[in-house]
Parts: sequence; C-alpha cells; structure tokens
Amino acid sequence: MIARLLRIAVAVIVGVALLYLSRFWPFDLWSRPGLFGLRALPPGGDLVRLWLRGTPYAPFSLQIWVVLTFLVLSFTERVTSRKT
Repeated sequence: MIARLLRIAVAVIVGVALLYLSRFWPFDLWSRPGLFGLRALPPGGDLVRLWLRGTPYAPFSLQIWVVLTFLVLSFTERVTSRKT
C-alpha cells in the first residue's frame, strides 16, 4: 500500500514538473526574477519555448514537449514498476 502511494506521489511530482515545462502552467507562484533568484526558472513556466528560442525547432515546441512528456512518463513508470 505504501509502495503504491509512493509511486503515485512520484508520478504527480513528475507530472507537475512537466506541466511547468509547458506553456500550460497556470500559476505565478514566485516573483518575477525567478525561483530562488534564478532567471532560468521564470514564474510562468514555458521553459521548452525558452530553450528552443532562436533555433529552427522553435515552431515545434509543443510537439517536442509532447514527445518528451511521453518519454519521461514512460521512463518513470518503468523505473517505479521495477522497484516492486
């Protein structure tokens, strides 16, 4: 039972992190300069778009985010299922 709750907690944490990377992050939880003063962590999320800015892949930021999310969640499921 505890192992199952731990796997669910890991999935939720990874999901929130992936949501922050996307353009769909709805919260401004910290001040404008960024989390802990790091400008690389803006309050509005959308880090994938920022990372791809100025590259030829910038128009495909949503598709890249979807593929990365699928891969990260698949990897997380594989790692957590091996622990039991």
